[in-house]
Amino acid sequence: MKKNLIYYVIIIGVFTSLAWIIINKGKGLVPHSRTEVTTEVSAPIQIDSTESVKTQFLHNIQHPLSLLLLQIIVILVISRLFGLLITKFSQPSVVGEIIAGLFLGPSAMGALFPEFFELLFPVDSLKTLQFLSQIGLTFFMFIVGMELDLESIKKKAQEALVISHASIIFPFFLGIVLSYFVYEMFAPSDTSFLAFSLFMGTAMSITAFPVLARILQERGMTKSPLGNMVLTCAATDDVTAWCILAAVIAIVKAGSIVSALFTIVLAVLFVGLMLYIVRPWIRKLSFRTLMVSETLDKSVVAIAFFILLLSAYFAEIIGIHALFGAFLAGVIMPQNLMLKESLTDKLEDISVLILLPIFFAFTGLRTQIGLLNEGHLWATCGAVILVAVVGKVGGSTLTARFVGQSWKESLTIGALMNTRGLMELIVLNIGYDLGILSPEIFAIMVLMALATTFMTGPFLDLIEYVSKKRLLKRSA
Repeated sequence: MKKNLIYYVIIIGVFTSLAWIIINKGKGLVPHSRTEVTTEVSAPIQIDSTESVKTQFLHNIQHPLSLLLLQIIVILVISRLFGLLITKFSQPSVVGEIIAGLFLGPSAMGALFPEFFELLFPVDSLKTLQFLSQIGLTFFMFIVGMELDLESIKKKAQEALVISHASIIFPFFLGIVLSYFVYEMFAPSDTSFLAFSLFMGTAMSITAFPVLARILQERGMTKSPLGNMVLTCAATDDVTAWCILAAVIAIVKAGSIVSALFTIVLAVLFVGLMLYIVRPWIRKLSFRTLMVSETLDKSVVAIAFFILLLSAYFAEIIGIHALFGAFLAGVIMPQNLMLKESLTDKLEDISVLILLPIFFAFTGLRTQIGLLNEGHLWATCGAVILVAVVGKVGGSTLTARFVGQSWKESLTIGALMNTRGLMELIVLNIGYDLGILSPEIFAIMVLMALATTFMTGPFLDLIEYVSKKRLLKRSA
């Protein structure tokens, strides 16, 4: 032991001394020519001896990397606290994360602690947060696409298709009617009524498939016939709504329906390529790999990620948004449990636990509830929520009853299909980025998404309570 210690001290001491001698000798050297090197990396500011430690500390905090890390830490802590708190009220944690995003924005933190808010979220830092949130959404939509079981949808397509499409067309129509009355007050000046009305209709039609699945899981309804029916309806709804949204985005970007036809044709060809060429190929590749080895080859996982990125890229350059491409890439993944688990394990933790809270925070930073400072604006917010609930619950319930479900099951389907959650926020942010939604209507629609998600649990409890009360009356 002593021998090793002595050897260690000698080695460190000798080479440290030699290095110090060379450094001292090198101080007298002068380069023959100096070449000015320009770099984009900002050099640290030299702090004078007269400046305080506080100034240096603040400078270090405001460095882009330090600021980004601090933002992520604050977002994750607040999101986790709100997520845990909201579960005490029998709500999914995603509702708490959405509320956390609003709390971190100008509506709450910006009003209560303006100096800290400006220090934590300066305007020039929001682009980085937006970039990270978009990466997270791309991964998340890929996972959502993988969760869809196309074979299961085909087996129950008849009833589910009728209920799902009715739950889309009712709120879509009511959204267009509503847009007729709010367009002049809330639409940005350069937005056409066609773009505004189509987008409002689409936003009213969304169902949050991932949130709905979690609610069913928490209530033990996943394996019940009703739970399977609702999941199939929501999955069909998701596929249809995203296809409609892709078409609406194409129309908005092109400016008119005629000029959008080229984009829509490209989109149809793109979807056909993914479904009928890429999907069979990746299925054969994964099957062949599993035949050779019981474990999944890393090359298959790498190819799956490559397909995700390529699909998102082509969807973006076609003009139907990268998120649709990521969703489609997930849909075409083979129903191979090992492949799904491998991809989900690699993506879900980073996207759901880290990047999605950043998306909620970014949405909250865009949401200015303080703009709704007059009575008629809150009346409009109430009208939007009412139209959203009537369209989704009414359309789903009446259609479910028409195809043979009981009133209890029909109302349960309606209540669950009314869940909008995260998917609605994704759609609203797309509309905001495209310049279709003004800050006021964006804030109203965010509140609508939160309200319709929050009411799902109490609505289901009310249906169960009324049903049990009726059974007790009959038995008495």
